[in-house]
Amino acid sequence: MPTKRDVLAWLRENADERGIEHWKRRPQTLKSYGIGLTRLRKYAKQIGRDHKLAQSLWKSDVYETKVLGLLVDDPKVVTREQAEEQVDGGLASGYLAHVFASCDATLAKTPFAFELAKDWVQSKDAMRRRCGYALLYELSKRKPKGMDDAYLLERIECIRETIHDEDMWVREAMNTALMGIGKRNAVLNTAAIDAAEAIGPVDIDYGNDNDCQPLDVLKHLRSDYVQNKLFGEKK
Repeated sequence: MPTKRDVLAWLRENADERGIEHWKRRPQTLKSYGIGLTRLRKYAKQIGRDHKLAQSLWKSDVYETKVLGLLVDDPKVVTREQAEEQVDGGLASGYLAHVFASCDATLAKTPFAFELAKDWVQSKDAMRRRCGYALLYELSKRKPKGMDDAYLLERIECIRETIHDEDMWVREAMNTALMGIGKRNAVLNTAAIDAAEAIGPVDIDYGNDNDCQPLDVLKHLRSDYVQNKLFGEKK
């Protein structure tokens, strides 16, 4: 199995100068080799599951090393205490939050992921709410025990009523969760479309990331692919 030294050597060899320059324009404290998530995910698959290595990588001050730590961790070994500590100690800058809670990373694959998401979306801490909704999006593609339509309809209503009063990055996560929930079945699709229509545009300022635009939830939920999948060709 690769060691932390091996991982750092790979990062140095695959550093992307364009990505590094882009990173320097962001207000953050972590270092970066400018390597994109797609390449990191491919490398993580080569590494495989390694909880000990993941913990070591997480302690680094390099963005990509932390990302790899999130990707290679073992969902059978990760504890809720670890997840809480990572939120408190490693997500302050916000750049890791998306990978932490979604992007097919380890947390959503843990047996306690749904219970964690339920608690976090109601937390007083904005970062936990952000991660909670990101987890709900990731879990919307799965079938975790207890995550039934009744619960998700309540979440849709909560998103509808509170999204515009939320912290900006929580709004983004809510928007993404609404899209994911609305793709699960016909009942949730109809409810999510109604909510998205009532919500209207969601304001997200991506700063220097000019290529990023707020997610168009209605466009995704009304797409021919989703509508035909959920309602059949006659819809």
